[in-house]
Amino acid sequence: MAKISKSTQEFVPVKEIRDGIVILKDKSLRMIVMASTLNFALKSEDEQNAIIMQYQNFLNSLDFSIQFFIESRKLDIGNYVALLEDAGKKQANDLLKIQIREYIEFIKNFVSSTNIVEKIFYVVVPYSSSVVSSGGSPLGDILGFFKGGKKGGADKDIRFEEAKLQIQQRAGVVQQGLMRAGIRSVPLNTEELIELYYKLFNPGEAEPIIAKQESPE
Repeated sequence: MAKISKSTQEFVPVKEIRDGIVILKDKSLRMIVMASTLNFALKSEDEQNAIIMQYQNFLNSLDFSIQFFIESRKLDIGNYVALLEDAGKKQANDLLKIQIREYIEFIKNFVSSTNIVEKIFYVVVPYSSSVVSSGGSPLGDILGFFKGGKKGGADKDIRFEEAKLQIQQRAGVVQQGLMRAGIRSVPLNTEELIELYYKLFNPGEAEPIIAKQESPE
């Protein structure tokens, strides 16, 4: 009997992305917060110790788990080159025009001959039924959030809104903790989440054109 291969979609754990929240197939939720970088080496010893202490306090204050994720992307200089080309067209000085063209060629050759990557840092904030008490809480039935059945769509939407509030509060706690350590952060919206997961599950393919939220850096 011939084996039937499973579609790629069956191996993707994501069921839906809505309102800046990832809904997994096991009905648990995720929010992803993009964090800025911090030039730790340039800080004084006292500043470094203060940052370490604040970061330690942040981790110890959490009563839920979080995941740190680092994405490495090949540096895209397309927008930078376009900006330089536009500046060159507007430049009245012929000498400066030549210098801009030479600089553009230098940048293109340098990037093409050198594997330059940028690193983007994320914090994944989870929320699932395992942390909900069974003592009559309206959030106690997370597994029924998105299932069809006796309960209508309005009830499912109410339950989702309640869970969304809980995970947003968790993300807020994470952002406040990072801010105390000098790290700015911002949660990804729905379009940015779709773009991120698309790239993770389709490496090497062309990225979908999606408007990007400004980086917290």
